[in-house]
Amino acid sequence: MKFSVLMSLYIKENPTFLRECLQSLVDQTHPADEIVLVLDGAITSELQAVIDEFKATLPFKLVPLEQNVGLGKALNQGIKSASHEWVFRMDTDDICYPDRFEKQLAFIEENPDVVIFGGQIAEFGSSIEDIVSFRKVPTTADEIVKFTQKRCPFNHMTVAYKRQAVLNAGGYQGLQEDYYLWINLVAHHPTNVANLPDVLVYARVGNGMVGRRRGIEQAKFEWQLYQLKSQVKLQNPVSGLVVFLSRMLLRLLPKSLLEIIYKFIRK
Repeated sequence: MKFSVLMSLYIKENPTFLRECLQSLVDQTHPADEIVLVLDGAITSELQAVIDEFKATLPFKLVPLEQNVGLGKALNQGIKSASHEWVFRMDTDDICYPDRFEKQLAFIEENPDVVIFGGQIAEFGSSIEDIVSFRKVPTTADEIVKFTQKRCPFNHMTVAYKRQAVLNAGGYQGLQEDYYLWINLVAHHPTNVANLPDVLVYARVGNGMVGRRRGIEQAKFEWQLYQLKSQVKLQNPVSGLVVFLSRMLLRLLPKSLLEIIYKFIRK
């Protein structure tokens, strides 16, 4: 089965991190058939040099955008450009386990009706020997449906999904573009979602993630997520309101306190 890997790259990313990411794709026990790399606006000569370094060993399909549009819109362009129905996500500063694609392909063969699934991540600091935490997500469809009512049910950089299902769901939207998409996919395919129990990706921490998840605009967007969950009948409106209020308040906490909470829920 052929599949595409989807990534987005923008000017502020670290060339060293990109090189480590791409090397992990070279080292896969089952290589990708296509690497769709969206260039989200102009990139530096250093980042371009890393891409050029791997052109002989990775099947790149470059999708250059004239200006920076943000992750969600960039990924939407990449999905439209993908040649294969199965699309595997990857971030350009993370590192795949060597057997990631092999395990996910085997799962698809055993579960042909699955629409989206991911796996667990090991978060690391200075190197992959420096594991600081794990983000574990539920594995069965029933657990994922319940989990989606409160929190993001997939580790984005591990997911594999069917291209047409994502397009039918409207793709990535809003400030929390991945969670918005997951809500739509889980609501419309509640029995065809899963997560592997295996760790598939080393995810880099300390990249400003917590800072991007707080603020008044993020708090406002929680209302849109609440409305979407109610619209697709993923949750009871009353219990959903409680979830909305708790998630909204989190977005307004000081960064230092939010970092402590995220460390706790990962443990």
